Amino acid sequence: MEIFDALKKRKMTRAFTAQRVETATVEQLLYAATRGPSAGNTASLEVLVLTGPRCEQYWDITLDEQRRSAFGWPGLLRAPVLMIPTVAPGDYLDRYSEPDKSRRGLGSDVEAWVVPYWWVDGGAGVENILLAATAVGLGACFFGQFDYELAVSEHFGIPDGRRSLGTIALGYPDVVQDRPSRSSLRRSATVAQRSHWEQW
Repeated sequence: MEIFDALKKRKMTRAFTAQRVETATVEQLLYAATRGPSAGNTASLEVLVLTGPRCEQYWDITLDEQRRSAFGWPGLLRAPVLMIPTVAPGDYLDRYSEPDKSRRGLGSDVEAWVVPYWWVDGGAGVENILLAATAVGLGACFFGQFDYELAVSEHFGIPDGRRSLGTIALGYPDVVQDRPSRSSLRRSATVAQRSHWEQW
């Protein structure tokens, strides 16, 4: 699939079939994640992949029985693969303390970063996964962990100092059960409305 086809077709999928995703396909998506930009070539993005019973454990942590009974997208819980992309702000401090970067003064404290590039680089990796999933015929949904980030990190052994960007559910779309969120009903701005040439 051409990149512009994937861009046009990409959307959040909130209902999946139980069909297994081949390991080789998951590895393709992980490769795509590494092809995003990385400030200073810090390469901090690392992804935890959950399958099978580990996915069930994830939902047990983040969606208790009471909340699950009222959850509006039960088909999301059938996703056979969950990816948790993580970044480590400390990696950027270490990289920008090295001789070729130290003059920028970004190696001492995360507060020195006007733009925290660990989030920028991590987001680029996430988008690559979403586009690659579309290109290989999978559905994907990226969502936040919010209050459950620490519990998820502790349960799955994500090292201290690493921050999760959220979770990506992956699998084959259930086109019968899938339905959009209320947010998708908002009118999207046109390219012209979101573009400014030469001066704002």
